[in-house]
Amino acid sequence: MASNDTPAVSAGLISAWHDQLRAHRPIAWGLLVALLAVLWLLLASGIEAFSPSNRVYLGYAALGGMAGFGATALGALLAVGLRAIGVRTRDCMLGFAAGMMLAASSFSLILPGLEAAEVLLGSGVGAALAVVAGLALGVLLMLGLDYFTPHAHETSGPHGPADQRISGVWLFVLAIILHNLPEGMAIGVSFAQGDMSVGLPLTTAIAIQDIPEGLAVAMALRAIGLSPAVSILVAIGSGLMEPLGALVGVGIASGLPIAYPISLGLAAGAMIFVVSHEVIPETHRNGHQTAATVGLMAGFAVMMFLDTALG
Repeated sequence: MASNDTPAVSAGLISAWHDQLRAHRPIAWGLLVALLAVLWLLLASGIEAFSPSNRVYLGYAALGGMAGFGATALGALLAVGLRAIGVRTRDCMLGFAAGMMLAASSFSLILPGLEAAEVLLGSGVGAALAVVAGLALGVLLMLGLDYFTPHAHETSGPHGPADQRISGVWLFVLAIILHNLPEGMAIGVSFAQGDMSVGLPLTTAIAIQDIPEGLAVAMALRAIGLSPAVSILVAIGSGLMEPLGALVGVGIASGLPIAYPISLGLAAGAMIFVVSHEVIPETHRNGHQTAATVGLMAGFAVMMFLDTALG
């Protein structure tokens, strides 16, 4: 892209964003509420997260995020010797990842959030409301980002204010970033209180499902025209969102006591949204619903076992 085209691209994007905001004002307001809530949690909790007493939790979160990055890189590297993978196999792999994310949201985020909130508030109803508030914030955040961030999926095409001047490769990369952000946040939140029974199973599950995800991303990038080497490098780079997201997650959950259960709910809501809105539909577009569902159930069972064994 020539440098003198940059102003035209920027103007096109600004115009597209403006049109999108006007067309979807309720979602725009929801995104604003979610962003302000995350900012407030960061300001209220972020300083505490970097205090000497909490630096060990920050280290756990960083290591957990790097585990997700490393697993994504491993999956991408597996594409070195492969020319292609079958669509049915890919759908089954993504279904497995979806099952692990759903189970992780339930067992490693929502249930610990309810327990922590009930101890703090002394009320089951109050605990449920706190976690539900977090779930709502996570959904509003991801819904708004989905509507107002240009991105594209391999089978369903462009979404959001996708200006035609943006390369399809970059649209696909933005979709990967949107997918990996909530996983990283979930890892960070899970370690915010230093509870290994929460953080270890969740991080293990996310790392396991990142391996087939990294492979699927690398193969999808090759399918849209990138060379094998560049596809693998971009897929590896996409995993960097996990350590970055982990730092955000531990930042929003480490200070105020009520921030921890709310943040667990937020991470769960964001992950469930991604699974329902993106991953499951992608696995069901090609007529392989049964294989994808079997993969999802297998992933759910593996995560349930890990949570029981490591939690």
